[in-house]
Amino acid sequence: MSSEKATALVLRTTDYSETSRIATLWTREFGKVRALAKGGRRLRSNFESALDLLTVASIVLLRKSSGSLDLLVEARVLERFPRLARDLKALYAAYYLAELLGDWTQENDPHPLLFDEAVDALRTFGSPDVPTATRLLRFETVLLRELGYAPQMEMCAVCRTPIPSSRRGETTGENRMAFSPAAGGLVCGECQSGRRGLIPVTRSAWEALRLLESEDASEAWKRIGEAEQKELRGLFNQYICYLLGRRPRTMRYLGE
Repeated sequence: MSSEKATALVLRTTDYSETSRIATLWTREFGKVRALAKGGRRLRSNFESALDLLTVASIVLLRKSSGSLDLLVEARVLERFPRLARDLKALYAAYYLAELLGDWTQENDPHPLLFDEAVDALRTFGSPDVPTATRLLRFETVLLRELGYAPQMEMCAVCRTPIPSSRRGETTGENRMAFSPAAGGLVCGECQSGRRGLIPVTRSAWEALRLLESEDASEAWKRIGEAEQKELRGLFNQYICYLLGRRPRTMRYLGE
């Protein structure tokens, strides 16, 4: 076995024995890994407090064969996020972020961009300059894209007919917009008949989602209002629940 170095975000730890723990880590280099930290429950160990939830750490792993736990040899704290302890909304958003990464991603499937997005979101949650609700929506947008579930918003997800900009935002009649979790995107008026579980989408929410999907989403912090936040929160909640087949435990703390 050879040792490997990585940068990791601690998603979860569980007790394994009187002295050891199993840590679920989201690493930039290897994606999600589960590792045995021998002696990790001792007050004085090679890990100290580096295995605290939502800590970014520099780690050394002994990689095992597929299906076996890796062995965590060393962990050193790189970064903590003190604002989470002072802002309840930020803390709930962080717990939700960790749950999505821990339960939705596959082991040994790295997504460096998603790792960077997660760490940046944790740095930003609770900032007076960036609404936590909007910053979380941006993280979810990147998560969906990286995992292959980015919603189709430029054309009808059923018939693939482009949706002209002049029709976006229509909420009544034949041209109204609606989102279908089952279809994975917008559904045009002609394809909505008989389709269940549709979510109405306003023009302002569509424009807000475009901002969140842009390479530089900094304009989203200033331009997305509370009404768009709430509408997209409801849409993302339903879409993510559909994809996962269940409701994440921490989702109830985010609002609808």
